[in-house]
Amino acid sequence: MTSYQETLTPDELIDEIIAETSSSNHIEVIENVISTLGQNNSAMFNHTPGGTYLWKFKYGSVEVFVQLTGSTDEDTITVWSAVLKLPAKDEPKLMRYLLELNCTSTFEARFGIIENHVVVISSRTLAELSPGETSRLITIVATIADDNDQALVDQFGGP
Repeated sequence: MTSYQETLTPDELIDEIIAETSSSNHIEVIENVISTLGQNNSAMFNHTPGGTYLWKFKYGSVEVFVQLTGSTDEDTITVWSAVLKLPAKDEPKLMRYLLELNCTSTFEARFGIIENHVVVISSRTLAELSPGETSRLITIVATIADDNDQALVDQFGGP
């Protein structure tokens, strides 16, 4: 808990305790999920001075990233994993296929493009985020990425 020279009102103190508890709970939940999914102690962690947390771990044949931008309700958790490097063969067919997958089989995640990579990604604010939802986001992205990366490379891998 932060210590202040001035006296906090009871409401301010409660808000501060909730914010600090929520932050540590999100971090603990993320680390617990990663420890159950990660392979061969592959997890890596970074915490920036700006308050952003970033984890990376190996799941099957993919690397999964989890980013927590802070601890307020407006901050976000984002989970992503690259599954295919672009450019790819027959990109119009690839884009149609990814849109079809987005509509039928990605749950709260989706396929997208980040810096010339097709990724599986999910993101949401921390407001009312439960431990079960955190676990589900990480698990869904990791599983969908691992289930689809090799098939996408085989069918659409670089020209």
